[in-house]
Amino acid sequence: MLEMMEQVEGVVSQDGAAPGAKRKLKILICLLYYVPHRTGLTIHVQRVAEELARRGHEVTVLTARYKLSLPRDTEMHNGVRVVRLWVPPIPISRGMIMPAYPWAALGLMLQSDVVWVSTPMLETALIAVLAKLSGRKVVVTHHGDLLLPKGLTNRLIQGTMFAFYRVLAGMASRLVAYSRDYADNSYYLQPYRDKVTPVYPPIHMPPPDREHAAQLRAEWSKDGGPVIGFSGRFVEEKRPDLLIRALEVINQSYPNARIVFCGEYEIAYEDTWERHQALVQQYRNQLIFLGLREDMQFMADFYAACDVLALTSDSECFALVQVEAMLSGTPVVMTNTPGGRIPVQVTGMGRLAQVGDWRSIGEALVAVIQQRDQYVKPREMIEDTFSFQRTVDQYEAIFDAYARQRDVTGHG
Repeated sequence: MLEMMEQVEGVVSQDGAAPGAKRKLKILICLLYYVPHRTGLTIHVQRVAEELARRGHEVTVLTARYKLSLPRDTEMHNGVRVVRLWVPPIPISRGMIMPAYPWAALGLMLQSDVVWVSTPMLETALIAVLAKLSGRKVVVTHHGDLLLPKGLTNRLIQGTMFAFYRVLAGMASRLVAYSRDYADNSYYLQPYRDKVTPVYPPIHMPPPDREHAAQLRAEWSKDGGPVIGFSGRFVEEKRPDLLIRALEVINQSYPNARIVFCGEYEIAYEDTWERHQALVQQYRNQLIFLGLREDMQFMADFYAACDVLALTSDSECFALVQVEAMLSGTPVVMTNTPGGRIPVQVTGMGRLAQVGDWRSIGEALVAVIQQRDQYVKPREMIEDTFSFQRTVDQYEAIFDAYARQRDVTGHG
């Protein structure tokens, strides 16, 4: 918090409000997917947006209508105005084209005090130009470098997205990273480190229902073997195959271990699930696939039912699920990735494994299972380290610092 406040110190609005003051702002949020789409990025934005709306700010989200079942045009969702734009059926990896975006974005910018963008996003260069035309400052939260599976098409997409991002980053007033560790190692953020403010992501987690957690555990492990959780999509960057391969090590100590995958596993934009079917079938008796679960109470109970949560990513800017598990009383094994290692390092609630090394992952999981009590920390300590209100306070101060200056009546 102190580091961020030093970076915005001295920026005072025309009405005399200092950073962090409670003047009401009109905030435009630009991102590709929004609720009900469920990833760490969308959850991050949704939680901040709804808390800012609860505090009295006018918050508008400009996003894609990525499913025909979603409301057309505008809706209100927990105090946040959501504007959804039509998307033609032209897939571009994980991206989409929104023909109405230029004039929709410009119109909303002219009604707003500050623009908040989440990257990576295809429209970044366009947003930069529109913000310049409208005279609005842009704050960018970078949710992770775009890393696609190998292939010429994906390389072209990745290079184009980075080029567009550089246009926005060069014009942005402030870049927000999940941690300084990630910013120092991100190929997106490294060239602009003088603009970067680290802010932990917003994390909410209800206390687990211990009785339900015990029921889940009994269902998954009828013989009492250890339960290893995995929360996330079955995609290449998350490397779920490494966790399955780690059973070769785990089974030497715990041949009755189970891995429970919670998250989508048949992903439209890549074939990771299909490519690893031989491995899945090899260990089928030790694998459980729950699919996507959106209820946070279930997730708390899921974490509490596990002995340890495993994250085996090749790249991870933070991984909110780590802290969710810790708040549920479950330690973590995380690969030693920049940014991703931060929760384990600052809490001591888990171990780090070598990136891309299934043997190292297996050894770390066995060590945590065998000495689990020494890794479990009080929930209060985790809540204090990753305070939700402190995170939103930081965002509020940044938006206030770069908001369009207005007179005391609130008019531009």
